[in-house]
Amino acid sequence: MISLGVLNQPRAAQAFVDYLASRGIQAQLRPVEQGVEIWVTEADHEAADQELQRFLQDPNHQRYHEASWHTGSTSNGLNYGKPLSQSVAGILSQAGPLTLIVMLLCTAIYIPWFLGWQRPLFDALHFFGSWQAFSVEEFWRLFTPTLIHFDPMHIVFNLLWWWYLGGKLELRLGTGKLMVLLLVGGTLPNLVQFALSGPNFGGLSGVVYALVGYSWISGRLRPEAGIGLPSSYMGFLVMWLLLGFMGLFNMANWAHLGGLLVGLLQGALDARRRY
Repeated sequence: MISLGVLNQPRAAQAFVDYLASRGIQAQLRPVEQGVEIWVTEADHEAADQELQRFLQDPNHQRYHEASWHTGSTSNGLNYGKPLSQSVAGILSQAGPLTLIVMLLCTAIYIPWFLGWQRPLFDALHFFGSWQAFSVEEFWRLFTPTLIHFDPMHIVFNLLWWWYLGGKLELRLGTGKLMVLLLVGGTLPNLVQFALSGPNFGGLSGVVYALVGYSWISGRLRPEAGIGLPSSYMGFLVMWLLLGFMGLFNMANWAHLGGLLVGLLQGALDARRRY
């Protein structure tokens, strides 16, 4: 299933979901910090999105109240009285153990970085300084730049996408598959970035783009896996990639592109093996 959107009124969201059910579209509600998120299948996404736009124009229309009445139940299992606990539960329920461990690890590294420990952290985790400096004894440097983030926006952007894409993939396909994408998407794009731009880079974004590519191609080649990515999201992230290459932002552009290609290739290979 893929996300349709977020509504900040759980009861209104339930009425909308009941209406979708009356139209033969099955949907689920999941608590998030802003309210509740609506999830539908890839096959129903386009039709459900059209209905959502109509709902947003007139959420109090009688058709939605009638749909709730005819379902015989207005309970969605959400606790309206505990928004904080709902938010935490929503985060945990949409992420597997590896997703959460990586989020905690990146945060644990960023906190002392933010407090002024940039130099010792960078020295310990940065990529090899040159081809001649490559050493088996420090093999971790192929991956550890992935865990470094340089400012609040950098880490927030990456961790949100990691949680959204990685959590969904881990719950659907298992921790092993996410581990493969994390390790491959966290090393090969780093090599590309180093070869074409040098060793001064960091961030989880190469892995994020690997997840983007994997999710998008999987949604088209095997939609039953339930990890598709809406075309609008894909378009936004590709545009972000292009803006980086245009020099508008200081980003590890080659790592982003390398990660995207890794994800597309892995997703296509997995789909081919399945069939």
